[in-house]
Amino acid sequence: MKPWRVEPRGRFEEQTVRSRVLEGNPLGDPHERPLWVYLPPGVGDDPGRRYPSIYVIQGYTGQVDMWWNRTALRPTVPELVDQLFAGPGAPPSTIVVFADCWTSLGGSQFLNSPGTGRYLDYLCDEVVAFVDDRYPTLPAREHRGIAGKSSGGYGAMVASMLRPDVFGALASHAGDALFEHCYLPDIAAATRALRDQYDGSYERFFADFRKRPAMSKESDGVLLGIWAMAACYSAEPDGTVTLPFDPATGRLREEVWARWLALDPVRMAAGHADQLRSLRGIYLDAGRRDQFWLDLGAAAFSAELDALGVDHVFELFDATHSAIEYRYPGGLAFLAGRLTG
Repeated sequence: MKPWRVEPRGRFEEQTVRSRVLEGNPLGDPHERPLWVYLPPGVGDDPGRRYPSIYVIQGYTGQVDMWWNRTALRPTVPELVDQLFAGPGAPPSTIVVFADCWTSLGGSQFLNSPGTGRYLDYLCDEVVAFVDDRYPTLPAREHRGIAGKSSGGYGAMVASMLRPDVFGALASHAGDALFEHCYLPDIAAATRALRDQYDGSYERFFADFRKRPAMSKESDGVLLGIWAMAACYSAEPDGTVTLPFDPATGRLREEVWARWLALDPVRMAAGHADQLRSLRGIYLDAGRRDQFWLDLGAAAFSAELDALGVDHVFELFDATHSAIEYRYPGGLAFLAGRLTG
């Protein structure tokens, strides 16, 4: 492949969504958000024809322009999307939407939270309406899917359960699930970093973090990530972030941890069985060597779906959590097939 950006055979259009629900959000993050829309070749040529749509959402720390980041000797995600829908043996033409739900803490988990903002409403109500108003989509949940990796995979699972009126199929690549395995190790690491570097104080961490380049200390990622998850999962009505552990000892605060577990897709599934059964397709995968143990989360969610009688596809493959962008086309092709017709 060429080591520079390849001209797509379809086309990408950059838009700006001006959100009402994100105005005045607790973090003071922008309420005007970039949005990229991919149209396969031929889409729009026939004014009377309409197409399924898939919303692709990002992992933690992702912002929409990062989809164009190139790794050595590998195509970018937009190039993979164009290769899929514009190449030989392409699945049914589908409009692909790249939405941005970034926050200054790194992410929103695509939930409504008094600690971050109303990102579930933004995605499901404002972004979807924006796209349906401007592009030749089939504007019904049976023809609308959602896909993502990591926190984006989490968002795909929970948005499909919480808003089945919007999304009719999902693809989750190593989505956050089975919280006792994917988050507890980071809670232990965060406690140790707070103890050794910041006298057990998140206030001291943030004071230090804000005066130097982000992620310039090894502990930055885990400390910011756990705080961000708490802002999404266990913020109080006034926006105060409540940690699920004692920062001095790392001991779990069981009542707060229970609030996190209530938002674990594995635990949510039984209470949303009808919504899951109504979906036209569910695609799950993860690398067998995922360093955040999200292969276990995917397997646990799959087992819950089996127990509930929910049809789905589940695959483990030989990889870690990193550099698995090559898995996106399989999930997108699956969704395109299920959302057509």
